[in-house]
Amino acid sequence: MAAGTREIKRRIKSIKNTRQITKAMKMVAAAKLRRAQERAESARPYSEKIKEVISSIAAGTKDFSHPMLEDRPIKKTGYLVMSSDRGLAGGYNANVLRLVLNTIRERHKSEDEYVVFVIGRKGRDFFRKRRLPVAEEVTGISENPTLVEIQAIAGKAIGMFANQTVDELILFYNRFDSAIQQTPVEKKLLPLQSEDVLTGKVTAYEYEPSSDVVLQDLLPKYAETLIYSALLDAKASEYGARMTAMGNATDNATELIDSLTLQYNRARQAAITQEIAEIVAGANALS
Repeated sequence: MAAGTREIKRRIKSIKNTRQITKAMKMVAAAKLRRAQERAESARPYSEKIKEVISSIAAGTKDFSHPMLEDRPIKKTGYLVMSSDRGLAGGYNANVLRLVLNTIRERHKSEDEYVVFVIGRKGRDFFRKRRLPVAEEVTGISENPTLVEIQAIAGKAIGMFANQTVDELILFYNRFDSAIQQTPVEKKLLPLQSEDVLTGKVTAYEYEPSSDVVLQDLLPKYAETLIYSALLDAKASEYGARMTAMGNATDNATELIDSLTLQYNRARQAAITQEIAEIVAGANALS
């Protein structure tokens, strides 16, 4: 019985140490979540200003058109997927990667019909394991991501659309709804939807050298800002998911400690009762 109580005590100590770790991770994720939300909000004025300028140029340009706004027959699709580099975030990665995989299986019969661009080590390993065609990957994204960190993969994805290697670009990421809810979403990135780009506040600008040249530069940059905004949203979702997962792990550890403590007390009480019974039995035998 003594061996049994020692084993229970060791388990209780081990789980208490784990609870300290998960509690600390929850607090860290909560702090990072707040900063991630602030960064996501601060990035919105930039993308809104680019959209305003594009709308203004388009409004003053006759017969406005651009390859990034034109639909064409879909022969090959590009999928830009955002995941995290680390786990311990509940279903954050599994949910969005499952959505991507199911979408690919439903829409395509051959690997020649699609290509994948992936951000995050978890997504990269997921697609590598299943031998799916990955055109570009980025890992090691910082806790405070910058546009520079994803310009290479964003530029390649946009460039492959521009040169008609792919005919549409679909974005998959976890949308931040709240600290306890993140929704994996599919968003069509390219071609840009005219009703989204060519609406909004219109301001008169003077352009040098010409409005067409300015548009040639602005539309790819606008697509990059959409990708970057999604990344910031995904980062907030990651921290929210990790905070929730570590909170649940802490609560489960507390419940397990309470259960083991009750089990330990019962075992200890049973051992004491047995010792008393043995002493009484020995005394009776001597009398």
